[in-house]
Amino acid sequence: MKPSHSSLVVQPSRSSLLVWMLLCLIVALALATLIVEPALAQKKLTAAEAKGHVGETATVCRNVVSARYAASTKGQPTFLNLDKPYPNQIFTIVIWGSNRTKFGTPEVEYKGKRICVTGKITEYRGVPEVIANDPAQITVETSR
Repeated sequence: MKPSHSSLVVQPSRSSLLVWMLLCLIVALALATLIVEPALAQKKLTAAEAKGHVGETATVCRNVVSARYAASTKGQPTFLNLDKPYPNQIFTIVIWGSNRTKFGTPEVEYKGKRICVTGKITEYRGVPEVIANDPAQITVETSR
């Protein structure tokens, strides 16, 4: 009896199939992350909503109602407070002195304007904030 061609086909082992399936799953998850992560960053929140999204990357939009460059404070931060002024601020954008030259005079340029900031929302003393390291994180919204 002659061997048929079908008996010459090598059947993959069960373990190699599992490895192949696992590899496909990892690639699919990596692709999903690349697609979903930018979509999460596009989530637009108000200053008040930001408190419920600490730890997330999002875009927060509102009016800059108070702004201050603390030149004599450690780190020389610039604070842009959205919706409610200091000391009752509900959301703050922080620009550290080491990045300030990239922004010019943000306390002047952004005060009174409706802006959006994109970044990871953190919390300092119970107030949500985003640290802006690059001017591309902040956009000025035009009137509708």
